[in-house]
Amino acid sequence: MTLHPTVEAVTARIKARSATPRAEYMDRCRRAAEVEPGRPHLSCGNIAHAAAAAGTDKAGVAGGRAPNIGIVTAYNDMLSAHQPFERFPDIIKQTARASGATAQVAGGVPSMCDGVTQGRPGMELSLFSRDVIAMSAGIGLSHDVFDAAIFLGVCDKIVPGLIMAAAAFGHLPTAFLPAGPMPSGIGNDEKSAIRQAFARGEIGREELLKAEMASYHGPGTCTFYGTANTNQMLMEFMGLHLPGASFVNPNTPLRDALTVAGTRRVLEITRTGDYTPVCEVLSPEAFVNGIVGLHATGGSTNLLIHLIAMARAAGVILDWEDFSDLSAVAPLMAKVYPNGLADVNHFHAAGGLGYMIGELLAAGLLHEDVKTLNGTGLSGYTAEPKLAADGSVAWEAGAGETLNDKILRPVADPFQPTGGLQLLTGNLGSACIKVSAVAPERRVVEAPCRIFHDQESVKTAFRAGELTGDVVVVVRFQGPRANGMPELHGLTPTLSVMQDRGQKVALVTDGRMSGASGKVPAAIHVSPEAETGGPIAKLRDGDILRVDAEAGVLEALVPADAWAAREDATADLSANGVGMGRELFAALRAAVGTAETGASAAI
Repeated sequence: MTLHPTVEAVTARIKARSATPRAEYMDRCRRAAEVEPGRPHLSCGNIAHAAAAAGTDKAGVAGGRAPNIGIVTAYNDMLSAHQPFERFPDIIKQTARASGATAQVAGGVPSMCDGVTQGRPGMELSLFSRDVIAMSAGIGLSHDVFDAAIFLGVCDKIVPGLIMAAAAFGHLPTAFLPAGPMPSGIGNDEKSAIRQAFARGEIGREELLKAEMASYHGPGTCTFYGTANTNQMLMEFMGLHLPGASFVNPNTPLRDALTVAGTRRVLEITRTGDYTPVCEVLSPEAFVNGIVGLHATGGSTNLLIHLIAMARAAGVILDWEDFSDLSAVAPLMAKVYPNGLADVNHFHAAGGLGYMIGELLAAGLLHEDVKTLNGTGLSGYTAEPKLAADGSVAWEAGAGETLNDKILRPVADPFQPTGGLQLLTGNLGSACIKVSAVAPERRVVEAPCRIFHDQESVKTAFRAGELTGDVVVVVRFQGPRANGMPELHGLTPTLSVMQDRGQKVALVTDGRMSGASGKVPAAIHVSPEAETGGPIAKLRDGDILRVDAEAGVLEALVPADAWAAREDATADLSANGVGMGRELFAALRAAVGTAETGASAAI
């Protein structure tokens, strides 16, 4: 396999840009690895505290010789994606015990659902929860009594936060064990139509709720291809899952067998076996593989922020140009809602990630020679897990061809020749746009803008009949420092209705849209944000904006002298700082970095 020249060039410049921080990071991990895990060196009082509640595992924990796994879990029983993790610690402990090792829950981390908090004040804590998760996991592992780590998490900010924590403890062998998606509910086209009917006022809340309950109906991850399932793809493309583990449904024999297999595998790569610390897995090449997977699957726009933050935690410096250049050569191979009508269960059945990895490897678009959890390099991730007669996992050759070309296509015949994400630049700064679900004829919009400072005001103007012509809806003061950069997914039905009735419509915002960004062109993550004096603060109602996803342009078509003379608009953001716990996050809002650098206060 010959590596594609663009993949090779982007990887080379990332490594050159990251040379100093990566070397410093790997040196820290090497020095940590040279010191034995803390248990043999703890005082008797220290180890007594660590082993006091270990029951039959007490002697193993206190002895300090057999491996002890630290479990970090995002379990709660309010969120469907994380409820299945209730059973995982017992399975992991039993498996470790059978292998002569031990496992303990090192700590729990918060797991927030953007689906519950969309359009609510709690959404303003969502992005910051990623840093809180990283720090919470770090506290659990800081007890220094573990030889390896297993992370249990799925959704939007949880996996990125856990990766940041894993990188901080890069000397530990690590596995991510997913819970899997819930079985398919009602069709995504039907769900979308009902949401738009509600936005038009044609149906009531009772009918809308009935449809939503039929879609989100049981334990497991939501089945559309949003941030949660993009995270699962990422873990597989980066070699942190076992092959084929991402999209196996919860509470099934195969799901349990994969949890057992993941536990056994992480024990095999501790110091007593084929030592593989996670710092070696979190390589520049692995992050490039993750970006290619993001483009090829048409994944979540949130990962433009999260991947940058995750990589920085491992001493790897990514920028948006890396994403843009890789998008130009990574073909869009999948059509999964909101890019199509299928869900991730249909995608998995059609050949899934294993088929995609095989195709992309053959085309030279992925690095094969990388460290992975299963120790095979990335080519091992073309295999498909099956349940053997004895209840264990047996990996077989995956699908050699797509089983449904309406959902999954080969590199030679993709849905489009380039990836699903595009970088935009111009006199409004930098932004990104997800185009994989946007019809080609709608990728260029030039129209007068209408300025808003929150999404509810957009809906009010729509209901009042004020948004009837071609328009670029600008929602500003939604960046990390302004209010925590909430997703504006609640605007999707409204903007879709406008577009469907023949208007040219686009959204421009310094906030996020969603992992479910859909058919309306949305220039998001505009950076610098309005609160820090970004050019988006200069806009006035009626300015003509050009959002051009084909040429990569985001411009206010205002004469240069008039543009330079304008003062920045301001907004009263005092209400963003209190209520629903927001007052606790003032320090993070003050310290957070830009969207382009990962929007983190911790890294």
